[in-house]
Amino acid sequence: MSGSYLNLLGLAVRAGKCTLGEESIVRDIQKRKAKVVLLANDTGKQTKKKLTDKCSFYEVPCYVVDDRVTLSQAIGKAGRVAIAVLDQGFAKKLQSLLDESTRG
Repeated sequence: MSGSYLNLLGLAVRAGKCTLGEESIVRDIQKRKAKVVLLANDTGKQTKKKLTDKCSFYEVPCYVVDDRVTLSQAIGKAGRVAIAVLDQGFAKKLQSLLDESTRG
């Protein structure tokens, strides 16, 4: 994975455009506030299933990215396995960076 999406993610969190925590993310997906969801690749099975199912039902793009340590370091908060981006601009840019890195 490229580090550039991590920088953008850190910026989005500092700008207050993200939701952290499983229950808050689920709520934002249901309210259609979440524009994209990022999951750590070492997320527990139940959490991963719950969030991917919600994302597919509500048609929110969902990406499995780096591990929880990398994700947590990028946003400056420990032990985070999932992040929902609420801002359309940040979400579009993140998606293009993530699509680029999976293709390339």
